[in-house]
Amino acid sequence: MVGRLVVCATPIGNLGDISERLAETLRSVDVVFAEDTRRTGILLSHIGASPELRSFFVGNEGIRAGEIAARIADGESVALVTDAGTPALADPGVLAVRAARESGGVVTVVPGPSAVTAALAVSGFGGDRFGFEGFLPRKGGDRARRLAAMAVEDRPVVWFSSPRRVVADLEDLAAHTGDDREVCAARELTKQFEEVWWGSVRAAVVKWTETEPRGEFTLVLSPGQPKTVTVEQAVERARSLVETGATRSEAARTVARETGLPRRTIYDGM
Repeated sequence: MVGRLVVCATPIGNLGDISERLAETLRSVDVVFAEDTRRTGILLSHIGASPELRSFFVGNEGIRAGEIAARIADGESVALVTDAGTPALADPGVLAVRAARESGGVVTVVPGPSAVTAALAVSGFGGDRFGFEGFLPRKGGDRARRLAAMAVEDRPVVWFSSPRRVVADLEDLAAHTGDDREVCAARELTKQFEEVWWGSVRAAVVKWTETEPRGEFTLVLSPGQPKTVTVEQAVERARSLVETGATRSEAARTVARETGLPRRTIYDGM
């Protein structure tokens, strides 16, 4: 008998968003692997489910993926959940899916609430095309490169931030976009103190500098307007990336992607 892995999307805050299918799935599986067993224990108690409960987080993801593969090879039904939303999207889960596939098991999904699509929907910035950045790196050249790429996107860009990092994220973003670019900040989505706020990037910095940020943030940056960039401007942009830690090759490649100018032209100009 072939086992299966069910990737389960769980509520992002409001237990009232649990679907009948999710409840039935969690009641029927042999084991649930969860990012936070205490949090998931509350969810399971709420729906009257009592499967075996095992932890699955960044620190033990590799070991647990092997365990999941073994259980599926033995024919068990395994559910994978994260604290909120869908596993493997800015949360642990990728290794579990790969292990299940390699063990010959069936991989399926129970879709559900998503902070990404919820914030995008209420932002009003459009959703035909969008980018998703997860959590930004805390520092270094990779952070600068990702912020730079976000700044020139012609699609809305969604990213996550914590109360401790949201002001720094917005300040650094303003350095790349300018102060006036519009942003939507969705805080504590679906929870009692949900807040959806719109304004300029600079106004957002001011707001959460003056008001203590609380709860998890899902932010949406409005699309940028295409700009004509000269070779000189592109070279100067590449040099600034090198100053933040990028290699010349990385900087040239990043700016070429941003501007559409030939990478070699930018590299030679540095």
